[in-house]
Amino acid sequence: MRKPRPCLPDVIRWSILFLLLAFIFTCRFHAATGEWYAIHIYPVVSLTLSRIASIVPFSLEELLVVGVLIGSIIGVLLARRRRRKVRFILIRLLETAAWLYVWFYIGWGANYFRASFYERLHVEPANYEEQAFRSFLQTYTDSLNASYIRIDSLNPISTQRLIQAQYRSLPTHYGLQAPQEWQMPKRLCFNRLYSGVGVLGFMGPFFSEMQLNEDLLPSQYPFTYAHELSHLLGISSEAEANYWAFRTCIHTDNPAIRYSGYIGLLPYVIINARATLPAEDYRLWALTIRQEVVREMGQRSDYWKERYSPFIGAIQDKVYDLFLKGNRVSTGKKNYAEVIQMVMSAGV
Repeated sequence: MRKPRPCLPDVIRWSILFLLLAFIFTCRFHAATGEWYAIHIYPVVSLTLSRIASIVPFSLEELLVVGVLIGSIIGVLLARRRRRKVRFILIRLLETAAWLYVWFYIGWGANYFRASFYERLHVEPANYEEQAFRSFLQTYTDSLNASYIRIDSLNPISTQRLIQAQYRSLPTHYGLQAPQEWQMPKRLCFNRLYSGVGVLGFMGPFFSEMQLNEDLLPSQYPFTYAHELSHLLGISSEAEANYWAFRTCIHTDNPAIRYSGYIGLLPYVIINARATLPAEDYRLWALTIRQEVVREMGQRSDYWKERYSPFIGAIQDKVYDLFLKGNRVSTGKKNYAEVIQMVMSAGV
């Protein structure tokens, strides 16, 4: 008996899948193609997906993940019960995984392969020089101390509008697309889980959605929102997302947002200062930070420790570290702290 030939729709579907996979791998190994995607393809895809997703107030990303998990379980169970169709079901599962892979990278993930921050801003990465770092440290600390303001509450909508305005004012050659009014943070179904693993926010690549942890403290909200918004606007690097969050926050006219920008950068300043300064010099510098700021950092730490699950959080940290390293972010989660080199190279 002759085997049935593949029908035309199957040939077309598999051909499209192959071409899209080839394009993704070209982006991965050819930065110019990755930058072309970020400038010409991603804005169209992102605006389309985010516009569709804006119809509902909740996160479609979460529904997709749950749907895929349930569908995969059902597929495996069917494969076990219908042994004659095992091959067919497994092929369908593999094809589904391939299409999700394509959707992730065409929807947003290929931004990992674009030209670097330094290439787009036409600046050279600053090499470590002790005097330059100490000068940065003094200027930053003075600004942090001067910006301090107690923030008991914040209007999310006005905060978002002010930060969006800053992003719209950036030169186009920086490579960020302009935010749209419908690109608002979505409500989350599993917020307790995100607090348990220490996730303050994340960018949804499948529907161009931005999600913020609903447990965010008021002083954390502007910096975290600006960080996640930069991802939505085409930035993949965590360090660069921190750079744009810092830059946009400190240039607003709102004192609370400015302070959020300065204190949002503080953990990464501490990491760099501790790694580069002699122990005594680090201790003396730490004493120059305003006590109200030090007290707030301690309160933040206690606040999130109450919600954090060490076991689940450690798994999430390891998985995300491997994910970043698999997408040309060689330093993994340490990439967050590399924002200081960007600030010293390009200024704000």
